[in-house]
Amino acid sequence: MDEIKDEIELKSELEEKTVEDEMKEEHEEEEDEEALPHSEFLDIFEEGLALMVQDPLLCDLPIQVTLEEVNSQVALEYGQAMTVRVCKADGEVMPIVIVQSATVLDLKKAIRRYMELKQQREGGVKHVSWKYVWRTFHLVFNGDKLEDDRRKLKDYGIRNRDEVTFLKKLRKK
Repeated sequence: MDEIKDEIELKSELEEKTVEDEMKEEHEEEEDEEALPHSEFLDIFEEGLALMVQDPLLCDLPIQVTLEEVNSQVALEYGQAMTVRVCKADGEVMPIVIVQSATVLDLKKAIRRYMELKQQREGGVKHVSWKYVWRTFHLVFNGDKLEDDRRKLKDYGIRNRDEVTFLKKLRKK
């Protein structure tokens, strides 16, 4: 009888050790996964991002894409957003993606975001005074100045792939 008792105790001790060993192994594996250095993690992430950007839906996006740009491109594909081509005086055309129900102010903010991202990627000018830009330039569509920031773009007749231009304001004497 004592032998049976001893054998049962021995089995239960072995089972406890096995469970403890398994838990230790799992914890060590989790620590190994978390031990990946930040630089290696960034390299892996950028490789995956580069593969993702090769997708036909996202191929127009730059390599250093932001989440906001990916979301905008997906919204564009589903018809929830539109591209407004903003033409500058130097001939540069900026494809600005905004939601269908965007206002003039939304367009101005999107232009600002576009330019800031472009400057970060290419270097160049570090600071732009947007107060100065909007004080000295108009956005114009088909001869109409987009002056009311609260008015929706569709109220001006702006649709997907339409062109809006920057025009310098004339000084009043």
